[in-house]
Amino acid sequence: MTFFIAIVWLANGLFCKVLNFVPRHEQIVARILGNDYSRTLTILIGLSEIVMAIWILTKLKAKFNAITQMTVVATMNILEFILVPDLLLWGRLNSVFAFLFIALVYYNEFVLNKKLNLQSQK
Repeated sequence: MTFFIAIVWLANGLFCKVLNFVPRHEQIVARILGNDYSRTLTILIGLSEIVMAIWILTKLKAKFNAITQMTVVATMNILEFILVPDLLLWGRLNSVFAFLFIALVYYNEFVLNKKLNLQSQK
């Protein structure tokens, strides 16, 4: 499950933003932050998502990482829900998918990994 979560961040960062395979992401950035630097900011956001994927795979400070992921996804989706729902793939329904991803991150780190750690201590 950890690998899947990292792949989500990597795919969104690299393919959707850095390589611009999904131009809608840059449109979202442009609408929220302005046109002048939207491409540069989109690339920086994409690179940050790639770094998040690497951080996930390292398992360094995993609980803090999970909290960071949940906070970033929630914040990003609240902003998009309010400011640019017309640019979202599923409109305001995107928030449901964001919630499911947040729940998956939570379950993976705070439920599943806790169980695995308890089992390994036996």
